Amino acid sequence: MSGRNLPWILMIATTCVLRSGAALAQDVPGIEVCTAEKKMERRTSCLQSNVNFLQASLSRLVTDSGQKIDAAGRRIAALESTVAELQKAVAELRAARKKPPQSMEKTKDGVKENAK
Repeated sequence: MSGRNLPWILMIATTCVLRSGAALAQDVPGIEVCTAEKKMERRTSCLQSNVNFLQASLSRLVTDSGQKIDAAGRRIAALESTVAELQKAVAELRAARKKPPQSMEKTKDGVKENAK
């Protein structure tokens, strides 16, 4: 690389970097400040663009929140059934603990039950 070509290479590289950055910033949907527009048609168009963006955002949020609510409802139902099963198991264990163990002893006359 000679010293004569270096400025040209730097200029071309700088131009490419600046142009690629400018291309990325175009057509990004979002809220725009419409008060800067002088012409009424452009201001109306800007406002309509903002309304469209907000409606699309609201639609997405409604759909997403509905899906999250449905998923939460399913999870709550599953947890409620698990709690019911656990409550039943605890009740059975408590009932089994309260029952006195019965042992069978053999006597001369037959079988005798001992309750402790």
